[in-house]
Amino acid sequence: MVWEYKGKKLEVVQGDIASQQDIDAVVNAANARLETGGGVAGALHRAAGPELAEAGRKYAPLAPGEAVITPAFKLPNNKVIHCLGPVYGQDTPEDELLKSCYEKTLHLGEKEKQKSIAFPAISTGAFGYPFDKALDLAVDTVIEVLPDLAHVDFVRFVLFSSKEADAYRKALEKKLV
Repeated sequence: MVWEYKGKKLEVVQGDIASQQDIDAVVNAANARLETGGGVAGALHRAAGPELAEAGRKYAPLAPGEAVITPAFKLPNNKVIHCLGPVYGQDTPEDELLKSCYEKTLHLGEKEKQKSIAFPAISTGAFGYPFDKALDLAVDTVIEVLPDLAHVDFVRFVLFSSKEADAYRKALEKKLV
């Protein structure tokens, strides 16, 4: 299902962030060194090729809440926006840093005139951010920022499991209807 909100579109899918053929920019839940890792970072780096890590080196180390943009190389997208989410219980204030990830990612996409952006659930894997708390913050921030952007008009949340995707769908349904 695609939701329309103030002239913008939002969608939730279960799938692989590295296989979003129809999206201009995909978001990497990056590590500080912008290198291959596990989860989202591993999937994107494997699909993009070694050039992705090479392109990120000039930005490393990334601070929590920061975002940078690189070409997508062998991915089917134009750009990869790398964001370092906070490690829960370690990087504080967690909520502000995670919100900053979503805000800065959207603004980078706007600056680079990307029409569509796909987000994973940033910081909820190895970084230990409670899923429900991160979900609310992600959805609220995107809903807040997206209407003010001229170029970005479509956001897709790409979740690994059907349970996570269902939770995002329910959150959007609740907030947008």
